[in-house]
Amino acid sequence: MTTIDLGTIRRLVSVTVDDVEHRVPEGATIMDVLDGAGCDTPRLCQAPNLTPVNACRVCVVEVEGSRPLVPSCARRVEDGMVVRTGTERVTHSRRMVLELLASANDLSEAGADVARWQIEYGADPERYGPPGPPAAAGERGNRHAGHHSIPDGETRATVAQPVVVDNDLYVRDYARCILCYKCVEACGTDAQNTFAIAVAGRGFDATISTEFAVPLPDSACVYCGNCIGVCPTGALKSVAEHERREAGVWDPEGETVTNTVCSFCGVGCTLELHVQDNTIVNVTSPSDHSVTHGHLCIKGRFGFQHVQNVAHDGPR
Repeated sequence: MTTIDLGTIRRLVSVTVDDVEHRVPEGATIMDVLDGAGCDTPRLCQAPNLTPVNACRVCVVEVEGSRPLVPSCARRVEDGMVVRTGTERVTHSRRMVLELLASANDLSEAGADVARWQIEYGADPERYGPPGPPAAAGERGNRHAGHHSIPDGETRATVAQPVVVDNDLYVRDYARCILCYKCVEACGTDAQNTFAIAVAGRGFDATISTEFAVPLPDSACVYCGNCIGVCPTGALKSVAEHERREAGVWDPEGETVTNTVCSFCGVGCTLELHVQDNTIVNVTSPSDHSVTHGHLCIKGRFGFQHVQNVAHDGPR
């Protein structure tokens, strides 16, 4: 007699999105329904391999019976739920979030989707005035909790500051950090369970930091780079990518991606080799892979120099 594993059986519930009824499995999120319906829902803190943290609030929708707008990435569907995505309230909220993020952060490396959403929702960060001067290295992290600067009324506040390079594998560009918490989740229970980083500070001076703000080599970091893999804005990137961008030779349009299997151990992680100018510049893994779920170890993500002959007097 053959036994067939049907997995977890979930009943279907009825959800109405913009006057169209959908039958979806119980326990799905509103974003799951929207994605299945082909809706272009903005998102920055959501990832399929991470627990939703509702940080960016750019995916909010209107749910009948709910006073506040709800984050579609985390809200579970209920039978009979009525969702609206294109109301004036939703559009205004999304525009304001995108606008405020772009006014304080450098989103130039956040990807084509983010740039398209800014145009689609009419986000205009320039209306807050020209950006204020950048902070000196370490200045924002050394301010006491609750610190508030008196605005000059002419420039907008930004998180601009020098890039932190304190190791040989990756850099921290806090001028691009939107506090989406994805790196914290990847370093924590969602992937690595190292807990080397967390949010420190308060208000506008909140930032992602190591314990006691020590350099990465002195922290609990194991250099898996899973924080890089989930960062949506380029705030975390490999040293190889950073050096190529600084040298003006970063070429994503000419990049090819080749799948292979990591040879360092017998786990069988699938690697995606990102190659530019016949040189491996980054290594990632598919988020839907049954083994890695998008996450790698230090060897899989950074241990590729042995497969190519690369001079070390220029960009890596």
